[in-house]
Amino acid sequence: MVALLGCTDLKLQENYQLLNRELATVDPWRLDGNPFERERHAQMLRLSLAQGAITSALEVGCAAGAFTEKLAPHCQRLTVIDVVPRAIARTRQRMNKPAHVSWIVADVQQYSSDALFDLIVVAEVLYYIGGIAEMRMAIGNLLRMLAPGGHLVFGSARDANCRRWGHVAGAETVIAMLNEKLVEVERLEFRGHSDNEDCVLARFLNPVSSS
Repeated sequence: MVALLGCTDLKLQENYQLLNRELATVDPWRLDGNPFERERHAQMLRLSLAQGAITSALEVGCAAGAFTEKLAPHCQRLTVIDVVPRAIARTRQRMNKPAHVSWIVADVQQYSSDALFDLIVVAEVLYYIGGIAEMRMAIGNLLRMLAPGGHLVFGSARDANCRRWGHVAGAETVIAMLNEKLVEVERLEFRGHSDNEDCVLARFLNPVSSS
């Protein structure tokens, strides 16, 4: 569970407050200490590097920086956005503020960039933003920033788990939306020991020609 995006109603405000409190703990969501989370991040990194060198990447939602720390050394430029200021602050402190990383407190539905990214990573994030319409808006915004031939790495708990947690939808729903515009290249499904450890990762290619 990485970041809250948008705080337009009471439920989202409650999520924001919860995430802010959890980020005050040493290892929120056990992203460093849990073998399941370490494997999830290892597979996310493998998918992120599948097309080779990364010129410019965008990570949506950094939590406490567990994955950001792994991704950053492979990027010439990395932009990290999170709607929770404490998440940005913790990640910057963890990584000692490397010069090639930009840190922005922003909502994925509103964030914009004139520059395009050849990699976008968005994992355990979109189920926080509200309903299906909001998910589509966030996806549309991300796709406008994805370079022709660029790739997007997505990860989420499955629909059933997300609904059990009180969210509208998760992996299957978002993957179907992404497949409307992108080409799915690879999908990975794996589970841990608990019911909550059930993740789907997928890599997508933007087939739009630059010519």
